[in-house]
Amino acid sequence: MAAGTPLTHSESTLNARSAVNIGILSRDTTLYSTRRLVEAAESRGHSVRVIDHLLCYMSLAPGRPAIYYKSESLHDFDAVIPRIGASVTFYGTAVVRQFEMMGVYSVNESVAISRSRDKLRSLQLLARKGVGIPVTGFAHSTKSTNELIEVVGGAPLILKLLESTQGKGVILAETHKAAESTIEAFRSLKSKFLVQHFVAESGGADIRCIVVGDRVVASMIRQGKTGEFRSNLHRGGSASKVKIAPEERATAVRAAKIMGLNVSGVDLLRSDEGPKVLEVNSSPGLEGIENTTGIAVAEKIISFIEKNAREGRTKTRGRG
Repeated sequence: MAAGTPLTHSESTLNARSAVNIGILSRDTTLYSTRRLVEAAESRGHSVRVIDHLLCYMSLAPGRPAIYYKSESLHDFDAVIPRIGASVTFYGTAVVRQFEMMGVYSVNESVAISRSRDKLRSLQLLARKGVGIPVTGFAHSTKSTNELIEVVGGAPLILKLLESTQGKGVILAETHKAAESTIEAFRSLKSKFLVQHFVAESGGADIRCIVVGDRVVASMIRQGKTGEFRSNLHRGGSASKVKIAPEERATAVRAAKIMGLNVSGVDLLRSDEGPKVLEVNSSPGLEGIENTTGIAVAEKIISFIEKNAREGRTKTRGRG
């Protein structure tokens, strides 16, 4: 560039922010969300590498935490973006915790991921803080079945396995007898489950809000296919862009903060009593929300890292 030639806006913006070395913890480089995060990071001048966290191994030594990947020491990341699947939460969060102990900034911390993945714990935390959730019941004893059904207002009601994802293991029991039979079946399999009030007025629809930092950056409404109460896109549901109310926006942000997540997908139901939080997801998929809204959510996440990634800035430093 010739002397005295002014920088373009994009060039001055790039020079104003320092390049960040980012690790994306993902088991599949071909997944839409992983690819979009790589593209967003590279387009903004950062170094980025995808790491399969299940292939990482750790060294625990006093004052010298280390993590390795295929015999290579991973010591030069400034920040990591955990994309930890529900089925590997235990090992995935152990890897994130190790990075935290090394002073690496994690967009979502290990404690927050674990907290949000535990459906019962997350609902208890939300309820304690007064955030709207569907009335929920939980019991161990088989002698409590009728009382458990009554706690949530009777049938119809929702039964949900604690380890369920993408709508799997979620059942609508339309009658008291159906609820009893399903509870008996779950208990015979020694499965842990929740019983929830069925919010009929939602009409089989929910709202997915993507929260980055303290803002809802994108939102869409998901509608279950005809005859289906679950709105998951994986189950044939449809999605459209939606303008959410201030109360819904505030609820989504508050729920994310209670979980301790900087990036999350908060699922809301519209009820006669106001918004109800169904779930707070620590690794929300980007394909549906980006394609539906046209908003580049991946860039929002990378921008958040640019502003916040500092060595030792992790709040818990691997504790808990």
